[in-house]
Amino acid sequence: MSAPARVRSAAITAAPLLFVLLWSTGFVGAKYGLPYAEPLTFLALRLGLAGALLAALTAVLRSAWPADRTQAGRAGVAGLLLHAGYLGGVFSAIHAGLPASVAAVVTSLQPVLTAALATRLLGERLVAVQWLGLALGVGGVVLVLAPGLAAAAGEEGALPPVAVASCLVALLCGTAGTLWQKQHGDDIPLLSGTAVQYAAAALALVAVARLTEDMAIEWTAEFVLALVWLVLPLSLGAVLLLLFLLRRGSASGVSSLLFLVPPATAVEAHLLFGERLPLLSLAGVVVTTVGVALVLRPPGRRTARRATMGA
Repeated sequence: MSAPARVRSAAITAAPLLFVLLWSTGFVGAKYGLPYAEPLTFLALRLGLAGALLAALTAVLRSAWPADRTQAGRAGVAGLLLHAGYLGGVFSAIHAGLPASVAAVVTSLQPVLTAALATRLLGERLVAVQWLGLALGVGGVVLVLAPGLAAAAGEEGALPPVAVASCLVALLCGTAGTLWQKQHGDDIPLLSGTAVQYAAAALALVAVARLTEDMAIEWTAEFVLALVWLVLPLSLGAVLLLLFLLRRGSASGVSSLLFLVPPATAVEAHLLFGERLPLLSLAGVVVTTVGVALVLRPPGRRTARRATMGA
């Protein structure tokens, strides 16, 4: 194998791992920047910059834009759910004191909840092992949150109710956005459609932030570094990796990678912030990871045949 071929093969092999690492650092990057800006203000700035850069990239590459107002409107709805709702909930939860690792575990249930709702809304079927995974995922989140929720009010380690509620809002919005995107987003160009999503989300976040926040930003070195990281590697780099992986025909593989995010985030939060989770919560991370993996695991031929025969 020639040197260029070896490099290409290594890049293809490393792409899924890089995607997991980038996705997991979003929670850490948010925690670095949030001390210097309120959550919705911070997120609106991030998405506005990312949208402008993606629009410029679309123009440079001469990629297609949404064909009409209907496509643009559908992209906008997806942006409100996936970015304003999901990311806004995550940022608000972390700003209110929820550990980044806990936020990652709760929101990692999104593909599990999506799979469950898809059985009714999209006509998809879950086999027995996937229902087991759903139960394990829910149980794992209960284990992760139990120590904090059981702590007495005001004691160290208690999870703020507002933070937990914000994280649950993020989970629901992310799930609804995923279902919406699956139903209406297949024909929307990915690059320009994502730019429209970011623009719609940024405008909505600015409107809410003007009513609920001071919109003041402390332009420290830490904030600038966090903003640059969240805009470039996350909002742009993760999208480009997603495009690359989808072109390789591994859409199901990309989805299944999400179950690796909570453990990665937990390690990063421990190394960078010294966050410590009780043993019960760590067990919950493992249980949740196994549950999501089972739900997203493609069924075997025999199982798939049974599901088809029962349809």
